Amino acid sequence: MNKVWLVTGASSGFGRAIVEAALAAGDVVVGAARRTEGLDELVAAWPDQLEALRLDVTDTGAAEAAVRDVVARHGRIDVLVNNAGRTHVGAFEETTEQELRDLFDLHVFGPAALTRAVLPSMRERRSGAIVQMSSMGGQMSFAGFSAYSGTKFALEGLSEGLADEVAEYGIKVLVVEPGAFRTALFDTSRAGVSADSGVYAKVSATRGFVSGGDGAQAGDPAKAAALILAALDAEETPLHLPLGDDAVDAVLGHLEQVRGDIAAWEKRTRATGFDA
Repeated sequence: MNKVWLVTGASSGFGRAIVEAALAAGDVVVGAARRTEGLDELVAAWPDQLEALRLDVTDTGAAEAAVRDVVARHGRIDVLVNNAGRTHVGAFEETTEQELRDLFDLHVFGPAALTRAVLPSMRERRSGAIVQMSSMGGQMSFAGFSAYSGTKFALEGLSEGLADEVAEYGIKVLVVEPGAFRTALFDTSRAGVSADSGVYAKVSATRGFVSGGDGAQAGDPAKAAALILAALDAEETPLHLPLGDDAVDAVLGHLEQVRGDIAAWEKRTRATGFDA
């Protein structure tokens, strides 16, 4: 039976690539976006399989109504893809509280609200999948990405606990961790940027990397979308799915660094209990 998808941030980037892959597989897709005009061409080409839904995921109060509407019209949601997002560059010290809250609204509270809204019907059917579009920055971070990574770390922590809770109901959770892909994530008109005091040279270098990298990323969103569909269809769907050479290398390197830190202090950290 063909699936019913709800994909946020569907008008561009990974969202659009996932929408196109699901349509090609014969599935029904509800593509959610703040500005649905970007989906007009696809809706015209796939009128029987695709519909656009105007939704701002930061409006958490709208999540339940949106999900209820989709389920009423299509009977179910088989796959929720929490994809809406944007990048943000800034030193930890220079990122304002409002900038940080805005990022958490977009990357954490919005996906959490939609996930809560789809779970009751998925649990009742004992099937379904939640795809959380994270980042290699959800596993590790570096200068300039502390705020962005903070939201992705939070999303991944929520998702790991969620996966353990819903497995008994046949619900899959897939956390996708892309590296640099040719999406609009690095588009300077869309990227969030904190004020730059010039104090942190490494942050300035990251700004240059982001502003100069748009359109030159090695990753192909269409290939990423195909792999996401394959992972969901696999008998053993992974919880974590890094995408691209850069993501795989960065995540494995970070895990080795963590292992090294633990090993160097292991004897002393194990000796912190009460004496017998």
